[in-house]
Formats: sequence, C-alpha cells, structure tokens
Amino acid sequence: MKTVTRTQLVALAAGGSLALLLGAFIFQALGYPPCKMCLWQRWPHAAAVLIGAAYMGVQTRVLLWLGALAAAITSGIGAFHAGVEYKWWEGPTSCTGGSDALSGLTGSDLLPGSATKVIIMCDEVSWQLFGLSMASYNFIFSALLVIVWVMAARKDA
Repeated sequence: MKTVTRTQLVALAAGGSLALLLGAFIFQALGYPPCKMCLWQRWPHAAAVLIGAAYMGVQTRVLLWLGALAAAITSGIGAFHAGVEYKWWEGPTSCTGGSDALSGLTGSDLLPGSATKVIIMCDEVSWQLFGLSMASYNFIFSALLVIVWVMAARKDA
C-alpha cells in the first residue's frame, strides 16, 4: 500500500483552497455577489495557496503550520458568517440589518443618481444547498483542509 507523501498532502490542501476560491468567483460570475464577510473568507484561502506554492520551493515545516493557520482562519470566519446568516448572533453593523445598518456608508452611497454600489447584506443567505449556505460550506471544507495541513506538518519527511 502506497503512503501519501507530505508534498501530496500540501498539494491537496493548497489545491482545496484554490478550488474554494475558484468556486467563490464562479458563484460571483453567476450573479451571487459577495458580501463583506464573504470577501474576508477569500484572503486566507489565497494565503494558503501561496503558502502551498512556497512549500513546493522551500520545504520547511513552518509553512505547513502557516497553511493550517490560514485554513483555520477562513474556517473560523465561515463559522462566524454562518452564525450571522442563521441569526445565531449579530454580525458587523456595516453589512447586517442590525440597529446601525447605515454604518460604514458614505454620503455618496446615499445620494440618488450617484454611482452607488448595491450593499450585499452579510446576514442574508443568498444561496444554499441542503440547508447550508456558502459560508457554512466554507466552514466545513476549510476545517477539513486544516486537518490535511496538520497531517502534512506532523508527517515524517
């Protein structure tokens, strides 16, 4: 039975983040614009992809732990965002229907006829499958990626 190498685990973990990022961009292209918290979830995935690429050149274990950290951060943001969507707790007032819903808006955002952008609310589920939102799926899949990164970090060379 062939064992999985550390490099293969890193490729799987970084590739998983790349797949989640591409999925987010595809959903955006299909007409599901991201909210502020959706955008926050993308940055750690981008970091994980770069960390995976860096590991392929400089194979140091610290990069593996940084990859796990990046995946854990996006998973945590996804969990928090899912909780906001399901109204388990309040989210940022700048993108939720909370008491200060106009926080973060500029005067040009409120003037008629200006080139305003639509504000995508963080506490509204724009798409779901089997009762889970995109943020929920990011939480779950990113948590699995944390496990893969940790497996790679703990694996003997």
